[in-house]
Amino acid sequence: MSHRQILLVIYALMAGMFLSSLDQTVVGTAIRTIGDDLHGLNQQAWVTTAYLITSTIAVPIYGKLSDLFGRRPLYLFGIVVFLLGSLLSSFSTSMLMLAGFRAFQGIGAGALMSLPLAIMGDMLGPRERAKYQGYFLAVFGVSSVIGPLIGGIFAGAGQILFISGWRWVFLINVPIAIIALIMVIRFLHLPKFHANARPRIDWFGAAAVIVTLVPVLLVAEEGRSWGWGSAGSIACYIVGGVGLISFILIERSMKEDAIIPLGLFSSRVFSMATILGVMVGFGMFGAMLTLPLYLQIVFGLSPTASGFATLPMMAGLLIASIGSGQIISRTGRYRIFPVTGTATTGIGFLVLTFLTVDKPLWYIFIAMFLIGLGLGQLMQTLTLASQNAVEPQQMGVATGASTFFRQIGGTLGVAVLLSVLFAALPGNIVTATANEKTLSSALDAALTPSVATATENKAIMKQLWTPIVSPIETKIQDQLGTAATDAKAAADAAVTKQVTAAVDAQVAAGAVPASAAPAIIAQQLAAATPAAESAALAAVAKAAHANVVGGSVQVDWANASQRGFYVDQLTPTLVKELKKGNSAANSSSSSATADTSFLNGADNRLSKPFLVGFNTSVVGIYWIGFGVIILAFILTLFFKVPPLRKFSALQERANAQGVTDTGSIRAQAREAEVAEIG
Repeated sequence: MSHRQILLVIYALMAGMFLSSLDQTVVGTAIRTIGDDLHGLNQQAWVTTAYLITSTIAVPIYGKLSDLFGRRPLYLFGIVVFLLGSLLSSFSTSMLMLAGFRAFQGIGAGALMSLPLAIMGDMLGPRERAKYQGYFLAVFGVSSVIGPLIGGIFAGAGQILFISGWRWVFLINVPIAIIALIMVIRFLHLPKFHANARPRIDWFGAAAVIVTLVPVLLVAEEGRSWGWGSAGSIACYIVGGVGLISFILIERSMKEDAIIPLGLFSSRVFSMATILGVMVGFGMFGAMLTLPLYLQIVFGLSPTASGFATLPMMAGLLIASIGSGQIISRTGRYRIFPVTGTATTGIGFLVLTFLTVDKPLWYIFIAMFLIGLGLGQLMQTLTLASQNAVEPQQMGVATGASTFFRQIGGTLGVAVLLSVLFAALPGNIVTATANEKTLSSALDAALTPSVATATENKAIMKQLWTPIVSPIETKIQDQLGTAATDAKAAADAAVTKQVTAAVDAQVAAGAVPASAAPAIIAQQLAAATPAAESAALAAVAKAAHANVVGGSVQVDWANASQRGFYVDQLTPTLVKELKKGNSAANSSSSSATADTSFLNGADNRLSKPFLVGFNTSVVGIYWIGFGVIILAFILTLFFKVPPLRKFSALQERANAQGVTDTGSIRAQAREAEVAEIG
């Protein structure tokens, strides 16, 4: 094939891959708007889970079937199914209906995820293939950046051409799918070589894959909300375990005709590449999930802006993938890239472990660039190693298995890391709040009326601080009220005693008639009591750092001196209560993890305890990612790869069948196309 012909095929393949990668990021941004419009935001997880389950399950099935029946018809089938699923999704009237259509859409997405790389393996020799694979990573990078932007634009639009804005999230796939369909039909023509005229299809293996993965992926996505030890989770573990055992037994009996032939794992190269792929998927998906979340929560970026802020990671990924591809193409050597890739990714995660809430944005850009630089070296070289370790007729199943296990690693990464994050978050928020300096500053802000009643702070006050400061204010006022009442009573008693003694002395001296004494006492008490009570209240107010207001003692929370006195008094006590777990802050911090929109625009003093707690939790995630990547780095030191083959998979199969004339190969391609159309 000429360079131009190769590029045309690559463009056709990239159009399909663009669909599947764009769809994930576009929907993620718009899902809140979709859930609100369809009155089912609490069911939004099923929309994501349904797509994930069917697309993941379909990947190895497409890989095997494409080895048997050819890549082109299955790739066309995948595009058509994806197109129909997108169209149907745009007509959804409930979240469950949308989840069903997304599941259907995922069946098509499985082909778009795995078959392009298998087709590349068919067409191109390993050296030349490495040079072109950078284009596919470019598609992945571009879709990751513009997906949130497109999703945000559509979700924010009321109507476009008389259709609700969010429905265009799915409708936009239709013209792209049609273009991809036309390009594949026009430019993708591959000959087929089948050693067996009537291949065995591993239907039972496919069923076992479904039985194994559906409960596993379901509990991975929903286990955090269900509870990992709940009856539903335990049932998923049992069904998944039974499915896995059945799958292994079925694949052993099917041998080379299996969906994922166990013989593939007899190759040390393929097995090691698969293990590394799972680890890389774990780290990659974990980073790509938590970094935008961190940018939105800590730096206050919008979803669209956080998508753009991941550009350094995409830049590193593209530079490394294209650069490593060029080096592999020229030298034929690729063993070094898994080593340097895991090392660079590990350094990126290590940089992230030193994150603090006061770090500038450029600091996280450096970490993202390093992670992208490492992943760019890893993704295509691991796929190359997997493809190079199997026979040409197993190109599809090997590529599908490689993609499949990387997807599984990513799913586990998301499930494990999110569970760890949200499990640790409430405790870390409380720990951050228990810091005396942080708590003192936050309390001072929360007790300041102008801050507490500001529009931008109402949400965070309601969520975090009102449950803490309201009881405090009430308790202080009750204490002041009691002190004022006692002081007034004491003043009344003292005045009564003093006046009575004086009048009695006058009666005894004969200066005042005894019969007039009660009236005189009452008269003098009425005159002296207000002044005495006022003096008593003033004394209480002075001692309590408060003001006398309308016959009562009250703290003027707008007065910095008075507020500061109580903050200094309250902070040590609250710190002790927080550490014991007896404070209202514990319950408010737990509920705060469900919805973080209250942080938007809030005063930094009020939000700092949450941000510090979130930062601590995320750093814990990055330590886990660092550990996984370092383990992968150690494994790469023992990763011995064979030299790259000289020919493409199709050329090797042609040579094996004695077809050496290029004209004969083209004729077979035309015959295959006619057979597919017929």
